[in-house]
Amino acid sequence: MSQFDRLMEAKRPYLTDGGLETWLFFQQGFTAPEFAAIALIEDEAARAALRRYFDGFLELAQTAGTGFVLDTVTWRGSPVWAEAIGQTEEGALALNREAAAFTGAIRDEWRDRVPDVVINGVIGPAGDGYAPGRVPTADEALALHRAQVSELARAGVDMISAITMTNVAEAIGIARAAQEVGLPVAISFTVETDGSLPTGDTLADAIAATDAATGAAMQGASAYCPAYYMVNCAHPDHFRAVIATGAAWIVRLGGLRANASRMSHAELDNAKDLDDGDPVEFGELHRALAATLPNLRVVGGCCGTDHRHVACVSHELHGVPG
Repeated sequence: MSQFDRLMEAKRPYLTDGGLETWLFFQQGFTAPEFAAIALIEDEAARAALRRYFDGFLELAQTAGTGFVLDTVTWRGSPVWAEAIGQTEEGALALNREAAAFTGAIRDEWRDRVPDVVINGVIGPAGDGYAPGRVPTADEALALHRAQVSELARAGVDMISAITMTNVAEAIGIARAAQEVGLPVAISFTVETDGSLPTGDTLADAIAATDAATGAAMQGASAYCPAYYMVNCAHPDHFRAVIATGAAWIVRLGGLRANASRMSHAELDNAKDLDDGDPVEFGELHRALAATLPNLRVVGGCCGTDHRHVACVSHELHGVPG
């Protein structure tokens, strides 16, 4: 059984990490163009910091006795971002290979302590993660993201995740790119304070449209494309009313990566200091959210969250002592 299939059949949700970029740049003091952690993958000090970061989350998974979804640091690794992060297109793809190898080495070192680790090839949007800007067509998005998805597939990742998707067409394009290389894919939508995408689409409509365009209605949960959806980059208060409705589409939500802060995206963009919220409350809110999500597979965090927040989530969902 593949690591991805084990994730899909697990009785308890796997853990994943928190807000990697906010941790690396706000809390650890590193700098990189365009908030691109991948630009630092060859920097020894940054690699050491990233090892500490992921090791801390894997320790939480070991304590909880659950699996872990281990992300590649490739959110801004698309050739679309190459010039902005000081790379050629081939240079950006080479960094993706290095990032996947770095992640694989971490899994190898933890194999005896956390046997179930899914290497997750992360794809970010071609534009800003908070605002869609010009929305590409699905065909344009496929062309924009195909090279990075293919490179991560060749590097041996177990799955692809499209993180901080602000629009439906780009989600469809990335899902199709994953289909081309035969990898399962998860789609994670950014939502605003009203629980809708920045484009104004509801989560229900975004999921239905992506499913309809990618042939999702295949038999067997792990055969779905996308395999599941996630919500990211918003505080639980911003979307809990949306998913508390009990509507049929809720079964397609398999992951939560919430922000620590209740601030809007505009407020976060203008904030000089990191708002890390209340980790204990963050965990308690996830207990309530989990009760409404019958197919919850993965829990972690997004902007402003770190090991404290995910530990509190694990305390609430896995019964780990606080």
